[in-house]
Amino acid sequence: MSVVIYHNPDCGTSRNVLAIIKASGEAPVIIEYLKTGWTRPQLLGLFAAADLTPRTALRTTKSPADELGLLDPSVNDEALLDAMLEHPVLVNCPIVCSPKGVRLCHPSEAVLDLLQSLPPGPMEKEDGSPLIDAEGNRVD
Repeated sequence: MSVVIYHNPDCGTSRNVLAIIKASGEAPVIIEYLKTGWTRPQLLGLFAAADLTPRTALRTTKSPADELGLLDPSVNDEALLDAMLEHPVLVNCPIVCSPKGVRLCHPSEAVLDLLQSLPPGPMEKEDGSPLIDAEGNRVD
């Protein structure tokens, strides 16, 4: 199984994660979910594998979540799933699948747990914060 990233190229965290995956030597399958959309079984499977709920996977910033009234805690999971199917941007990103598991990689360093090997260092995130030091060690 190769690494699969459900990617939003407009999201800095998603871009960071993709760069980390590529720097580790992986050639990931990139699924731009804003273009492809989601299916209910796909979301339910990803959420179950990553131990997420629709609420914990909800993108609350840079999405229409607030204007759609989805931030109200009384909105149930079914309503959230329906909204995610209609507005794919409501799913927080990126979600990464690898032989080591499935995770919502937000913050981006969460992807390091899913890789077979760490990228060579030094490596920084887009914001300049250190990720891998010059000796190739993870910086947390």
